[in-house]
Amino acid sequence: MSSSHTTPRTRVWRPSMFGAALTVFGVAFFIWLGFWQLGRADEKQALLDQYAKAQQTQVEITTQNAANLPRYQRAKVSGHFDPAHQILLDNMPSHTGQPGFRVLTPFETSAGWLLVDRGWLPLGKTRSELPDIPVVNDPRTITGTIDELPRAGIQLAAPPVDPKTPWPRVLSFPEQSALEQQLGHALIPGLLLLDASQPDGYERIWEVHLGFMPERHIGYAVQWFAFAVAAIILFVITSFRTKKATDESPR
Repeated sequence: MSSSHTTPRTRVWRPSMFGAALTVFGVAFFIWLGFWQLGRADEKQALLDQYAKAQQTQVEITTQNAANLPRYQRAKVSGHFDPAHQILLDNMPSHTGQPGFRVLTPFETSAGWLLVDRGWLPLGKTRSELPDIPVVNDPRTITGTIDELPRAGIQLAAPPVDPKTPWPRVLSFPEQSALEQQLGHALIPGLLLLDASQPDGYERIWEVHLGFMPERHIGYAVQWFAFAVAAIILFVITSFRTKKATDESPR
């Protein structure tokens, strides 16, 4: 009667240089991505805090403060609209994502010319069919929120506009200097988002546009840190090699 004998095996720590280098690179990259996401979360939270703080008080726009008003500051100003020189901002989605325009109307005040965003309108049946955007130029006091001009993710050079082009003019992500050139006079920086309670406006659902909220960035950061931990664990597991107990030690 025959018997079999199984040679004992042990596991020894034998990490490879390539595996170690790859793990160090991967862990460093995952940690960097995690902290980058945390930084983005801090930026988004700072914008939310700035919005909440600025909305608590309302200031009057004057010659002294017009150029230095913070973003999201609630403000009021007296003057009159210029209905003859209005701008339709192209590629502007509604609150629900429907394509259309935002209506910018110059407003002359004692502090200078201010662009007022009167809200969103949908596209017509064709691109050449522009919406009717009348407004009277009677003196009035309006209220709203200071904001920046919308910016494209990738800013391209704006094509020149023929000075004979009729109004309203359709522009896509114009810079302030281009708007000043179109209108023929200087502008107070940014624009005023007209309050929804004010007359002569369209769809106005103003909110802080953040893309992802801070919580989403924190969630992504946790995932990247988890990938870093997983990479270390995988390296440790794969670095143990099976060795027979009878194997001679290398000389």
